[in-house]
Amino acid sequence: MVSFDASRPCRSFALACCLVSCAAAADPFQAARDRLVETRIATAGVTDSRILDAIRRTHRHEFVPQSQVPRAYYDMALPIGQSQTISSPFIVALMTEALDPQPTDKVLEIGTGSGYQAAVLSPLVDHVYTIEIVRELGERAAETLARLDYGNVSTRIGDGFLGWPDAAPFDKIIVTCSPESVPQPLVDQLAEGGVMVIPVGQRYQQTLYRMVKLDGELQRQALRPTLFVPMTGAAEETRAVLPDPANPGAVNGDFETLPEGDEASLSEFVPGWYYGRQVVQAGSPDDRAPQGEHFARFRNETPGRNSHLLQGIAIDGREVSQIRLSGMVRTEGIEKGPTSDAMPMIAISLYDELRRDLGTFHLGPFRGSRPWRTHSRLVRIPHQAREAILRVGLFGATGQADFDAVTVELVD
Repeated sequence: MVSFDASRPCRSFALACCLVSCAAAADPFQAARDRLVETRIATAGVTDSRILDAIRRTHRHEFVPQSQVPRAYYDMALPIGQSQTISSPFIVALMTEALDPQPTDKVLEIGTGSGYQAAVLSPLVDHVYTIEIVRELGERAAETLARLDYGNVSTRIGDGFLGWPDAAPFDKIIVTCSPESVPQPLVDQLAEGGVMVIPVGQRYQQTLYRMVKLDGELQRQALRPTLFVPMTGAAEETRAVLPDPANPGAVNGDFETLPEGDEASLSEFVPGWYYGRQVVQAGSPDDRAPQGEHFARFRNETPGRNSHLLQGIAIDGREVSQIRLSGMVRTEGIEKGPTSDAMPMIAISLYDELRRDLGTFHLGPFRGSRPWRTHSRLVRIPHQAREAILRVGLFGATGQADFDAVTVELVD
């Protein structure tokens, strides 16, 4: 005879609840990581399930300063000290997917930073070699990676421009800082048929490329505009085009410059701007721009989903005391998103030399449906300001917003 224990379902349910509760207590950020992947990364175009799972499993809060832990699972770059940043989770996922990591790969990373990118790569490849030029960051990253048991990651303090010759050749190379051109030592250390993912260009005008080495030469594929901290050391010493922080200004704020070459085939590619989401350069005889022929159009139907453009600007508060921020805006059917600041606007955020936030100043927010109007304001620049991020878009609101003639002008 089989006996029946009426209490067993209750005990089983209690045990299940206990296990769920213990799991949540052991990893209180898992829900935030799941939400980050589902709402910010998968929706933005990263589709490789291996990469999405790696982002879900990697504890980003372990790789940021304690002061940044509350923002660890926001899709944004964060300061990690020494004038360096940890890339946004989306960019980490995008670059990792472009690298196409395989279980047998030996990967070189230039720019360890906090160690987060190396941690994401670790379960996807055979071994990661990562180099950091800033000793304090490199040593801290090595301690974090060791503490979290990333045993297949080797770290080194040194100039990433030179690579890691005694461990070469590498199947894949990923560069998380931007040189003006690709360092030749990295080309030499990439295996034939290997892949390199690297941001290249001027300090505030960069393009992220996927490059494949064929017959000793790199074949380039543009992925998207981007903004990374500069590659320092030898790469910075040979930079030909330097920013002018005494004369800040917006690039392609009239949206008249269109993408060319292989960039023209990329969606959401607006020259001069980076991290475009749900944006096109619009303009037609039936829908004319208020100035010129083109304007930026943002359209979003999902509350909270990103729809914006960003642009980095050099600005020195020791030489610039005041600027004028202006632009033209038209809205249609705008409804506020899930947060208080999820509304269309033109904004500029200021940072000091350590990339600490000095405040954000905006035009807007803009509501409802309004025809083209010009908006302008003066912004006082703090003495400690060294760079700025110009932002336009819906920022999580729904509806349609058009922008044109976005300018940043020096005011004497």
